[in-house]
Amino acid sequence: MDLVESAADHEFRLEARDWLQHNRPAESLPSPDASREAFEANRAWERVLFEAGWAAVSWPVEYGGRGLGLWEWMIFEEEYFAAGLGPRAAQNGMFLLAPSLFEFGTEAQKAALLPRIAGVEDMWAQGWSEPEAGSDLAGVRVNARRDDAAGGWRVNGQKTWSTRAPFCNRLFALVRTDPESTRHHGLSYLLIDLEAPGVTVRPVRKLGDQIGFGEIFFDDVFVSDADVLGEVGQGWKVAMATTGSERGLILRSPGRFLASAQRLVDLCRKTPDASAAQRRDVTEAWIRAQAYRYGGMKTMTRIAEGGSIGAESSINKVFWSEMDVRAHEIALDLLAERAEIDTDWWHGFITSMATPIFAGTNEIQRNIVAERVLGMPRSGR
Repeated sequence: MDLVESAADHEFRLEARDWLQHNRPAESLPSPDASREAFEANRAWERVLFEAGWAAVSWPVEYGGRGLGLWEWMIFEEEYFAAGLGPRAAQNGMFLLAPSLFEFGTEAQKAALLPRIAGVEDMWAQGWSEPEAGSDLAGVRVNARRDDAAGGWRVNGQKTWSTRAPFCNRLFALVRTDPESTRHHGLSYLLIDLEAPGVTVRPVRKLGDQIGFGEIFFDDVFVSDADVLGEVGQGWKVAMATTGSERGLILRSPGRFLASAQRLVDLCRKTPDASAAQRRDVTEAWIRAQAYRYGGMKTMTRIAEGGSIGAESSINKVFWSEMDVRAHEIALDLLAERAEIDTDWWHGFITSMATPIFAGTNEIQRNIVAERVLGMPRSGR
């Protein structure tokens, strides 16, 4: 791992910085979770990114990318968030589904789906959680029974806490295709049209009155064989690759936390009465963001050499989620009585409180680290 940026990488960074400076939206975009109008405003911006070749810099050109590598992706992410831009409305498709498509998709699936993800023609929601299966993903009950005559599956059941489902037209979901199976056996990974007959999506309001979550009901919804990602019955394997992207480097790139740490430093500099303890807290938050960046560089080096992140993504998830919460706590402490409701730091704090829960609760992630990374025995053995 070379910590010194090459001349080519530095030139790419300057190109990205200059383009973002001259093309970013004139006004800050609202959270894509706030409303359909906010979601569509973010989607329009991402279309600008796509048309200029910045939507997916590390993807092959034929799928809407630039044919570059993970290093360039990381550089662009750093410049993107440093420019004051927020999370992507298309992030579920871009950063969760797409890596799994590259790994498990057929050539036909990749050719049909990846360009539409890059061009924000399809917007994807995630169908993991259910009323009786939250962090315990292996407990999913949504079922799909075989329909040989139609050449596919009939899906029934309910998903919940699906991010941006009220605004999306497609869903990737883990469902049970073997009615006799239990736990992580007999599951399949389906790509579902949310506009198909039998699908009902209901918004779930968040604490800040945003409607970016949804619950989804399936009533005999047909999904063709062409929309099974990976092999039937091997959905757990595909889903674990997706959760690796969600918990690891891809969904929560270092650039996001570097930008947040810099904002925190700027806030501290504008707070003349900040105590020594508060300044120390800010310094530690900045160091944590830098540590996450270098950890990300180590991960990218491993991937570039043919490795994978695997269960170690759970270490990343615990680290970035707790780092996010702590940074916002420090900001609110600095603001003190100025920490008014309806400010960026306040909304960021509310959002950060969910990060130790989504993508698998941190309690579950610590168990994964203990058992699968450190090789410790399960309790009770």
